[in-house]
Amino acid sequence: MTAAAAAVEILKREGVEQAFGVPGAAINPFYRELRNVGGIKHTLARHVEGASHMAEGYTRAKAGNIGVCIGTSGPAGTDMITGLYSAIADSIPILCITGQAPVSKLHKEDFQAVDIASIAKPVTKAATTVLEAAQVPGVFQQAFHLMRSGRPGPVLIDLPIDVQLTEIEFDPETYEPLPVYKPSATRAQIEKAVGFLLASERPLIVAGGGIINADASDLLVEFAELTGVPVISTLMGWGTIPDDHELAAGMVGVQTSHRYGNETFLASDFVLGIGNRWANRHTGYNLEAYTNGRTFVHVDIEPTQLGKIFAPDYGIVSDAKAALELFIAVAKELEAEGRLPDFGDWAASAQERKATLQRRTHFDDIPMKPQRVYEEMNKAFGPETRYVTTIGLSQIAAAQFLHVYKPRHWINCGQAGPLGWTIPAAIGAATADPETPIVALSGDYDFQFMIEELAVAAQHKVPYVHVLVNNAYLGLIRQAQIGLDINFQVNLEFENINTPEIGVYGVDHVKVAEGLGVKAIRVTDPNELGAAFEEAKKLAVEHRVPVVVEAILERVTNISMSRTVDMSDVTEFEELASLPEHAPTAIKTLKV
Repeated sequence: MTAAAAAVEILKREGVEQAFGVPGAAINPFYRELRNVGGIKHTLARHVEGASHMAEGYTRAKAGNIGVCIGTSGPAGTDMITGLYSAIADSIPILCITGQAPVSKLHKEDFQAVDIASIAKPVTKAATTVLEAAQVPGVFQQAFHLMRSGRPGPVLIDLPIDVQLTEIEFDPETYEPLPVYKPSATRAQIEKAVGFLLASERPLIVAGGGIINADASDLLVEFAELTGVPVISTLMGWGTIPDDHELAAGMVGVQTSHRYGNETFLASDFVLGIGNRWANRHTGYNLEAYTNGRTFVHVDIEPTQLGKIFAPDYGIVSDAKAALELFIAVAKELEAEGRLPDFGDWAASAQERKATLQRRTHFDDIPMKPQRVYEEMNKAFGPETRYVTTIGLSQIAAAQFLHVYKPRHWINCGQAGPLGWTIPAAIGAATADPETPIVALSGDYDFQFMIEELAVAAQHKVPYVHVLVNNAYLGLIRQAQIGLDINFQVNLEFENINTPEIGVYGVDHVKVAEGLGVKAIRVTDPNELGAAFEEAKKLAVEHRVPVVVEAILERVTNISMSRTVDMSDVTEFEELASLPEHAPTAIKTLKV
């Protein structure tokens, strides 16, 4: 068979059922084998970067998935670099396959020939241009081994067109994936870590995205319940413990955090971090404020993560699932011996903060305040909802006000945060798990970056609800410019001559969305949001396409965050909740 056919056979035997991409001359032989060999569905993207983000959403939505994106080496491969960066930053395995000029032309500046492997190396676990057709099976086998072993991440394989077409000997029936390597903690290491817990009075668990990657959220909850220790979720670990669990203590940080989460963290004396990387939006840049008065144990699958941000008091290299299994075993033994401390008063104090330190969401202003949008989303979308979003004030406010109850129900590009990520990632997630209702969330600029991918969802009948909060501003960048005393190049407003009724909000997102084959609803009164969300859910089911609900916001809103990048110094720009009706969808009714 051709080397390209062997590659497709390996994809199938490694569990790949879906790919996203854009065909081109140099990758056409691979596409021919996708058709001839069969067994792998393909979604044609409108932009190759979109294909890479679809692959990310597909991986993130379901344990065990590996999304695949395909294109040529030249403009397609370079377009997919952003997706690879996003994936490596968040430990997400995706496979990028590119078609290259013939081997003999690689040094001749051939049409659309580029050294994509060198370009991709810094943002992948491996990037290889395969020069010998007989190596194709081994390179693909190694790619899956690398993506799944240790800290997960993306791989790029670049296939010259003549390599794809060359016939090789390959027996797919006897192919076997390579064993996956994941480091495991030892009993002695876990016992030492638990010793720190036993010596503490106000312990916390920081649950990171590595727990979700390891499919170990149930174990995290079991360990927390055994020990009675409150859990702080990171942005990537949100959903490891349900928001309404009595040990869920909120999120910590300089932006995507809760008032009560930060206050509980600052009152703690011991922190056990599992599968997290102490990202700067969590810790802030004032590490003294974050670490002072607390001891730290850090468990992570990647050895070089230990000590990267600050030196923990003890570090363990381990897959989160393997570590949690041992943590539970040791905790059960201590419980049987009556040696587990009672942290009940400490856990109760965290819940007391949760019931008293709340931000206001209920505003009746027109144009509406964004806080009200998230309040209405909480009412309209239940605990089965999977949220997808990337970056901006919309994402920061969502993390402060929305509720997540399950792992993989908050799909967020945490570190890279590329604008335009949300639409394709939502399509990938919905393709991976069409049974779970998906609600995407974008600001107007994120929405405009890759809006063309809505046509993909229309073509392939991928329904979901897309909440678009529009203030015709680069809101997060405008807010970041306050400290520099500028408001420069962040305005998106203009009077649209074709839609004068929207005033200075510029782009008519409803017309554009409808032109791309999806449904759209514009809302200007916050009291009409609930009805609009219900209508959107019905339209999505009826027409099997995305439904955009555009909320017209007040032009300038500042969302709570630290102006000094210090988690102990968060500025509250809006009036805080002082009555229960100020925050009617808070996890706990406001205690006054």
